[in-house]
Amino acid sequence: MFQRTHLSGRDTSLKPILLVVAVKRWSGNLALIIIAILVGILLFEIGLHLAGISYPSFYTWDEYRGFALRPGAEGWYRSEGEAYIRINSAGLRDREHTKIKPANTLRLAILGDSYAEARQVSIEETFLAVLERELAKCPYVSGRQVDVINFGVSGYGTAQELMTLRHKVWDYSPDIVILAFLTGNDLTDNLRAFGSEPMRPYFVYRNGELVLDDSFRTLAAYRARQTLVASVGYWAINYSRVVQVMNAAQHKIAAHIRNRSQGELEPRGKHKDDEEVGLDDQVYSEPSDPLWQEAWRVTEGLIVLMRDEVRKYGADFLVVTLSNKMQVYPDPLVRQAFMKRIGVRTLFYPDLRIKTLGEREGFPVLNLAPKFQLYADQHKIFLHGFHSNMGGGHWNAFGHRLAGETIAQDLCDGIAAK
Repeated sequence: MFQRTHLSGRDTSLKPILLVVAVKRWSGNLALIIIAILVGILLFEIGLHLAGISYPSFYTWDEYRGFALRPGAEGWYRSEGEAYIRINSAGLRDREHTKIKPANTLRLAILGDSYAEARQVSIEETFLAVLERELAKCPYVSGRQVDVINFGVSGYGTAQELMTLRHKVWDYSPDIVILAFLTGNDLTDNLRAFGSEPMRPYFVYRNGELVLDDSFRTLAAYRARQTLVASVGYWAINYSRVVQVMNAAQHKIAAHIRNRSQGELEPRGKHKDDEEVGLDDQVYSEPSDPLWQEAWRVTEGLIVLMRDEVRKYGADFLVVTLSNKMQVYPDPLVRQAFMKRIGVRTLFYPDLRIKTLGEREGFPVLNLAPKFQLYADQHKIFLHGFHSNMGGGHWNAFGHRLAGETIAQDLCDGIAAK
């Protein structure tokens, strides 16, 4: 009896010691695991740097436009084409510009989306750079310096471009404002009902007038972008390639889920063979769907508001409709097959509709797509696409060069006619 009690007492006294040993051993193993993870991350980081792999985020939040380019952001963009992107101190994909316009200068402000921002090519190859060089050769510029400023941001719709005009452009006192309008997605970007980006302003008709809907400011996701945690996240994305890879993967997964969800919700039409006509393809037809009719109504109203704003500040206004890939595909047979599939006789309906709007409302419109199609057919050249995706996606260097030269000639002719 005595012996059992003695042994039991000895066991009880050892418990704290054994617990301390176990905790130390567990803490040591945890420390080794943490060190191993940190070393692994460091090696991965070094490897990504050596391999030149990066997925920088160029965006930040903006109180007027929902999102904007982040001042000082830079890095390689290789998702389509390849270019090293630098965002200047004002949040523009451009060189630095003084807000005070230099004397003897003709200044142009370009509003647009990804075609204007043009991450796919070097800044020297963008249509804005070509436009600046070519317009300087115009004899009617009268020896003035030409200064083209790029306010384009990937993902923008016309509402965000109007807000950019109101809150950013006039600081630079431009003489000419050009709206680079992409018929391929600008209309669907302008109507919330199409399931577009929620983190942006929209304009809606109320009592016959277009009014601003900036309810994105109330979204929890928008407010979260302004927190300290978000600031730390932005910093990590700026300086860590590992975080960039993780962020890019997360966005791809989210985009895949969103696209699948939108695919189920998108209004679709049918052509006579009962093949589905995608949402973006419907831009080539006279709208019969109420959503498309409203998208056109809102978009045309926004362009007229933009014209009024430009006139108020005493500048000239020009709308340039860009090109969609199938409009300028350099094979008439491919285009004809596409038109047959979606049930249209022309691919220029949206361009000509904007042209008609300009004639009715008193502002010039330059349609690039018909000119591009003729050039592509004559030269058998792709103006859209890169590498394995020739003919698709955004303009390549050939497309940008042709756009810059065409716009410069149109402006030169307009200056001469004054």
